[in-house]
Amino acid sequence: MFFKTIDFSKYSSIKVGQPAEVMMIEKDDKIPTDRYLIGGANNLLISPAPPALMMLGKDFATIETRGDTLTIGAAMPTGRILSYAKKHDIAGFEFLSKLPGTLGGMLAMNAGVKSHEIFNILEAVKINGNWVETEKIEHGYRYAKLNGVATHARFHIKKGFDPQLLEELQQLRTNQPPQPSAGSVFKNPPNDYAGRLIEATGLKGSKKGDMQWSPIHANFLVNLGVGKFEDALYLISLAKQKVFETFGIMLQEEIKIL
Repeated sequence: MFFKTIDFSKYSSIKVGQPAEVMMIEKDDKIPTDRYLIGGANNLLISPAPPALMMLGKDFATIETRGDTLTIGAAMPTGRILSYAKKHDIAGFEFLSKLPGTLGGMLAMNAGVKSHEIFNILEAVKINGNWVETEKIEHGYRYAKLNGVATHARFHIKKGFDPQLLEELQQLRTNQPPQPSAGSVFKNPPNDYAGRLIEATGLKGSKKGDMQWSPIHANFLVNLGVGKFEDALYLISLAKQKVFETFGIMLQEEIKIL
């Protein structure tokens, strides 16, 4: 293992944060239990005083086929997984298009698009050195209780990559704003949409400093330049308050605030 200084104002997808020392985990390292594991920082909002951080290094950015089993390291970027599936005619990974980050991040939040989620195609996850079958991992809409550090995941290979499905899923994401963001801030409550609720309170397009609830999609908090953590947190708290006061619904964050 070694330490690397990462500037989260450049590294994170929302471009908010400051330089922080991150422990990089290599193959055969003993993984600490007192550090927070991050990946591509695509759904993170880093505070000025984050917890001790660690990240899986390039040793875990692997992809391997043996028979009808596909094993992927948790540090593998989603774009490379999609390219591999397309090249080798493997079905089930079409929804990864335009979902940034790494496999590890997807596992941690059961990421997906609409009804397409990573746990739908997952066979097992290697957690703390042991393989755990999918059905033994508690998971649901945008959450998974891994109870440890996931380093690899295993999938059953099903042939038939679907270009038409790929295009349809890409179209679902054309309403996302182009500015830096951390994706959807809140999970959609049952039978409703967080974006609709935020818009209905009049907050769509509202700003604090350089942070703004996007005028394109109200559930996206975007950075217009040099957005600050405090301003982002203010808008997130305000949205939760207004939605609760108006609809009696307490929104739950999909992003991770550290």
